[in-house]
Amino acid sequence: MLPAAVSLRKQGASRGATTAFLISTPESGVDSISITYALLDPIMTVARPVVAFVTAFVAGLSENLFSYHKEEREIMPDLRCPVDGCCDGVNCDPRKHSRHHTFFEKLRAGFGYAFKDLWNDMATWFLFGLLLAGIITVLIPDDIFSQYLGSGLPAMLLMLAVGIPLYICATASTPIAAALILKGVSPGAALVFLLAGPATNLASLTVLVGTLGKRATAIYLSSIAVCSVIFGLVVDQIYGYWGFSAQAIVGQASEVVPLWLQWAGALVVVLLSIKPVFNLVSSRLKRAEKKPPKLPQTDTTKPEFLPLSSSSSCGPT
Repeated sequence: MLPAAVSLRKQGASRGATTAFLISTPESGVDSISITYALLDPIMTVARPVVAFVTAFVAGLSENLFSYHKEEREIMPDLRCPVDGCCDGVNCDPRKHSRHHTFFEKLRAGFGYAFKDLWNDMATWFLFGLLLAGIITVLIPDDIFSQYLGSGLPAMLLMLAVGIPLYICATASTPIAAALILKGVSPGAALVFLLAGPATNLASLTVLVGTLGKRATAIYLSSIAVCSVIFGLVVDQIYGYWGFSAQAIVGQASEVVPLWLQWAGALVVVLLSIKPVFNLVSSRLKRAEKKPPKLPQTDTTKPEFLPLSSSSSCGPT
């Protein structure tokens, strides 16, 4: 997401548009919506992209309104063939190029992107999120968050403080949010974590400062913090008004799917995840092997010379 936003910025997108893209994209993808429905509940499935859209709109509009200097950049759209890149879209007519590939070729390219490129980017973080969610479910006692934090503003501020520096994607944050809800976190506080976690981390903030500037990054971070807390309070009120228990209905969407199909889907996910996880581990090991060994430190202290005496054995006697 971050490289795509930087590329859009370099191609002429305004700071407001880039800010809105960074906030809305992780939460409104098909993968994010589907896994939210599977692991959480229908209310969160609707609230997550809607709140992300409103937050992105507020952040982008605030950036454009408070922008003190206007930039004019030549926009260079990417007209390359999305199927196999056989044409750059400049030296050939895009209308003619649209008929270069058959429907089945486009369909095969789409499935290849979904099950190869997209899942390669998601697999490691998704499995990490499942592992962390399992650890939370097993080790943390039930209702510990509701006992010490409750469901109001303190819990949301805590989720905000945890989510902003944490490096986690939208897919991996969903099972963690489900585990937190099962342990007593309110759905509004979980929504704060779902919005703040994928959109911000310490690494991306440093890149944003260099790409958008300090003021735009501050607006970006402030919009996420304020909007996520406000809408978190609204979501808690919705659950309370309708009398829904987030702990009771979280993950109930999986009951619609037969058990054999659940196991088959889990097996497919594991098989698709072997290659990207192996590639990640092997690349990390190769990087560790390429690190130059530390050279032994030389002794820079000056040698001490003993004074010569008349009884020295050196020289003639």
